[in-house]
This record gives sequence, structure tokens and C-alpha cells, in this order.
Amino acid sequence: MYQISCALLILFSTALSAASPGTEHTFQLEEGEVRPAATLEDAAWLAGNWQGTAFGKQFEEIWSAPSQGSMVGMFKLFDDDGVEFYELMLLTVDEGSLSLKVKHFTAEFTAWEEKADFVNFKLVKKETGALHFSGLSFYQRGADQIDGFIVMRQGDEITEHELRYERVK
Repeated sequence: MYQISCALLILFSTALSAASPGTEHTFQLEEGEVRPAATLEDAAWLAGNWQGTAFGKQFEEIWSAPSQGSMVGMFKLFDDDGVEFYELMLLTVDEGSLSLKVKHFTAEFTAWEEKADFVNFKLVKKETGALHFSGLSFYQRGADQIDGFIVMRQGDEITEHELRYERVK
């Protein structure tokens, strides 16, 4: 089910080009709008070891600090029955703004996307303590909490899903 939903998310995220509200907590660029200028320092608050809940399951996510022009992240979604999927993430500066590139893997570590493919979430809006990528938003809720929201489309239905992050100490 999550593989299908994420495949549909790929289609949705590439179709968005823009920063008006997309859902209650996410944004998209409007035709002709320019992506905001941003650096990795704007995302440095993501760095660290996180855990939380999403899709009725638990997750772990780790982000490196900015270095050598990138931040690298790893994500694992799981429950008592085992791992649902993994993600490898790369946050870079692209055309003066941020891009979050994501590659998904099954529990057996088989890539969902073709070898050279990945999902590219482009930054569409930047606020103090919040980063909004096309169909994906992160809100800093203090030093040890983040609320994340991701948009998924299945057919004509568009849903927003919350990810609740707590810093691992």
C-alpha cells in the first residue's frame, strides 16, 4: 500500500510547480513564481537523530549537519511486524534554492525508483522555523520537535499526512 501511495506521491510532487497553499500545511508554487533563495544553513535545524510516528507506524530519521554542499538523511518506517520501507535523502542547493532528493527502498532494500531516478522535492517557501518543499513541509516546534506534513494523491483524492518528530537524546 505504501509503495503505491509513494509512487502516486512521485507523480504529484513532480506535477507541482509552485507558493500558495496546497493543503492545510503544505504549499506549491504558482505558474511563473520563482523558488525562494536558500542555503543549507536554512535547513541546519533538521540535523540530528529523530524518531516519531507516521502512517500509523513508527519511524527513525537521521540528518547529517551541512557539509561539503549537502546534508544526507536516512529514514526507516516500521512497526511490530518489521520494516515497511527505507529512504535515503540528499538535501542540496540547486539553482540558488534547496532541493530534497529522495530514493525509496523496500524492506529487502530493493529500490522503488529506477536506478537513476529519485523524487525531487523543490523548496517553494521558506519561513523562520519552516521549510516548504513541493508537497512536503517541515515545521520546527522547538529544539526537540518537528511537525512534518506530506501530500499524497490517489486518483482524484489528495490527502495530507502528518509526521511527528521527537529528537532522540
